[in-house]
Amino acid sequence: MADNCARRLEATSRRTPEKPALVWDGGALAFGELDRRAGAIAETLAARGVKAGDRVALTIGNQWAFAVALLGGWKLGATVAPLDPLLKDDERAAILADLAPALVVDEAHVGARPLRARLGVSAPAAAGPRPSGPGPTAALILYTSGTTGRPKGALLSHAALERAIESWAGPVMALTPDDVVLATLPLAHSFGLNGALLAPLLVGATVALVERFAPDRVIEAIRRHRVTVFPGVATMFRRLLDAPELAAADLGSVRLAVSGAAPCPWELAARWRDRTGIRIVRGYGMTELFRPISYQAANPQESPDAIGWPVPGVEIRIVDDAGRGVAASEPGELWIRSPSAMDAYINAPEETREVLVDEWFRTGDLATVDADGLVTIVGRKRERILRGGYSVFPPEVEAVLLAHPAVAEAAVLGMPHPELGEDIAAFVALRPDSAATADELIAHCRNRLAAFKYPRRLIVLDALPKSPTGKILKSRLPL
Repeated sequence: MADNCARRLEATSRRTPEKPALVWDGGALAFGELDRRAGAIAETLAARGVKAGDRVALTIGNQWAFAVALLGGWKLGATVAPLDPLLKDDERAAILADLAPALVVDEAHVGARPLRARLGVSAPAAAGPRPSGPGPTAALILYTSGTTGRPKGALLSHAALERAIESWAGPVMALTPDDVVLATLPLAHSFGLNGALLAPLLVGATVALVERFAPDRVIEAIRRHRVTVFPGVATMFRRLLDAPELAAADLGSVRLAVSGAAPCPWELAARWRDRTGIRIVRGYGMTELFRPISYQAANPQESPDAIGWPVPGVEIRIVDDAGRGVAASEPGELWIRSPSAMDAYINAPEETREVLVDEWFRTGDLATVDADGLVTIVGRKRERILRGGYSVFPPEVEAVLLAHPAVAEAAVLGMPHPELGEDIAAFVALRPDSAATADELIAHCRNRLAAFKYPRRLIVLDALPKSPTGKILKSRLPL
């Protein structure tokens, strides 16, 4: 395998330089031009002092410039860390302090917007500066919040990324160069980056960019670009089913939808298929592992409660609290060994050791495996709220609440939500002689957290329930 994913794209660009790689409302970029621009960005980064092995932060939304900057960083041999544009200034600052990038790249570094007229213009592909040094540089650092509330950067090698992309393009989605894949998922997150951008590009398919999800925009993009594969989260499928535009929508080109980032209930997948005739391929993944368990495009077999089978190359174990295997069909913690696993969390050796044990990743999720090998998630060992495809960890939200001068105690947990899967509920106790309303405290969080993180429900209590040792007992909160 190549030691850098950018080399795979260079090969695709040489084969089909004039084919559309990226299309959007009002513009397009051919493979040859995408590669040429990525090479130019590599030279720009080098001129700004970025070297092979350096870290580069990428703060660009779902635009053509994201793909150009990502590939340009890889051409130079840099490790790229995409950051969600929805992050607030304080959140971004905390990540940048941890990442210590050589440069933060935004749209201004990438240059002028290409026009549709550039299609059909064959430009020589620019390889850009090649990495130097003793070995391959890591490909990505993807940030995911941890149980301590501090964002953690998962370090992912080019080899791990390439195996993940091959899995997405092969068994999960069965992509071919004739496909057009919708990219309305956030490209800064693992699912959007791999399933909606890199996998299609590296097999020579076309990516149809939609900068921000809205039912009417997605329906129009599917019609205009003849989209064949639609990766999305459960919330997107629900909103489309509820949209009046769906009744007259032309979805005839779509052969497959793919869900990820958060559980997609069977009732939703069945309702979507009944209404549109399109199957949703469900699965299970996380930033640190990409998508290790999934149903597959070529296999129509499904079970309502299960999340699928391990994809080729992935091993799983179901263990008890001591790490011993449990009996068949008994619940236990899901451990996964995957060639696409992260190498480590940067600057967090203890947290790395907590989840990586002899190449096995301890997911913190409780699961069962049936006689056919189908995996079903039955609970979570570690706290995590999955809100509309985004992972939210309660300690991060609790820390923001505790920063308010009136708050003495705070506890955050997930509550069921019919569209998002889960939403965020908070409980606080105030300091003596202090006052604050629920609306005031929600606004305090909204101003300091990304839109998917702040609590939508907040209850002020006289005191939070505690154990004899002073630990807050979240199970006793009046949710």
